[in-house]
Amino acid sequence: MQKRKPCRRCLIEEMDKDEYLDSLSEYIRNYPAEKRVDDITYSKRLAVCRNCAELSDGMCAKCGCFVELRALKINTVCPDETDKWK
Repeated sequence: MQKRKPCRRCLIEEMDKDEYLDSLSEYIRNYPAEKRVDDITYSKRLAVCRNCAELSDGMCAKCGCFVELRALKINTVCPDETDKWK
């Protein structure tokens, strides 16, 4: 059986959760190298997020992003007023 990609116009509640998480993981794996931070920076950012009170179900309560995506991108900062990634 071929996997379907989540519909871009569907709400998360309408999607198969496992397929959606698989699609998100695939997106992270395939994100262009020239647009992503190095592995050490990514790990450090995620460690900060793991210990943040604003993390809930993989999302940042400050901005609503998936932290694993935000932490991956070169030109992003932590949305906290103190930018905890500095």
